[in-house]
Amino acid sequence: MTALNRKLAEHPLCGADLRTLATVLKRNGPVPARHLGQIAVVLGSALGRLPFTAIERIWTASRLRHEPELPAPLFILGHWRSGTTHLYNVMSRSPQFGFVPPLAVGLPWEILTLGRVLRPLLERALPENRYIDNVAVTPDSPQEDEIGLANMMPLSFYHGIYFPKRFVENHGAGIFFDGCGEREVELWRDTFVYFLRKVALRQGRPWLLIKNPVHTARVDLLRAVWPDAKFIHIHRDPNEVFVSTVGFYKKLLAQFALQPHDHVDVERVVLETYPRVMSALIEHTRDLPANRFVEIGYDALERDPLGQIGRIYQSLELPGFERDRTAFEAYLGTVRNYAKNNHRLDEAVADKVRRAWGPYVERWGRQPAGATG
Repeated sequence: MTALNRKLAEHPLCGADLRTLATVLKRNGPVPARHLGQIAVVLGSALGRLPFTAIERIWTASRLRHEPELPAPLFILGHWRSGTTHLYNVMSRSPQFGFVPPLAVGLPWEILTLGRVLRPLLERALPENRYIDNVAVTPDSPQEDEIGLANMMPLSFYHGIYFPKRFVENHGAGIFFDGCGEREVELWRDTFVYFLRKVALRQGRPWLLIKNPVHTARVDLLRAVWPDAKFIHIHRDPNEVFVSTVGFYKKLLAQFALQPHDHVDVERVVLETYPRVMSALIEHTRDLPANRFVEIGYDALERDPLGQIGRIYQSLELPGFERDRTAFEAYLGTVRNYAKNNHRLDEAVADKVRRAWGPYVERWGRQPAGATG
């Protein structure tokens, strides 16, 4: 595969179905000529997979009729760039948890059929690291469900990344359901549950460990679907979260935007999104008992990962920590020399964050030297 063809085929929308593609293309306006090659590849991928998409939908519907309801997943919550990925990578080493693998994200409609056939080829095409940081991507790396869901329906903030002409609308709807009717929210819920049930079939483990920052603003909806669900919230110094999240959006837009994106004020987006996400989390979890909701700090996880994960197991009454400990230690040994992105926060930016996120900086920010808490 030439470098150009590889670039064309790397867009996440290559895993979308025709209905989703038709909707998002119609809704989000024209694509400049320089991106028409990518759109052609995306549409060609959907057309070529169409028989497998149809077969798998029929087979999955038949199979799920004989499967029990999906047990309540264990959800990892946290704003983007708060350490959710690191916690997910460690805890997914427990054999009791299923998780979302890369193939489920890339081919959510065909993971059980075509995905199995093409697995060796698709695994060779995986990037060495995530686009946004130095975290390695392997065939067994646990993934967020959001890109997979964006390939299954128009309601995802990633469509704001792909089609930034309507960034604000896609972003608000994809995280907070802004402007969405009851039917759209029901469709999201049904698609999400359907996707997770397929993942559970693929993994052979019905108890799923799920991580997606978007879910941090949706705990009320998740609780409505699974009244006994348990949640882990990992938080990080908001100043670091701000700088890192700005970089996250800029990198994704540069890599995947199919329209010009210079008009997107990324700093403003992050400043306005964070307090909405975190206030929703606080409101939706305030009545949860200690055995269903636990919070940990990213710095504490870095200093004492096994101690913090042991605390999660104890607080949430999860079984098997001593059994899983060896697997956790083995994984932690492989990332001991991981190099984090280095973000500098100047005083002007820190002041901006303090003014916009004051209560959260006070709640989760690092204490200055000499300060007492």
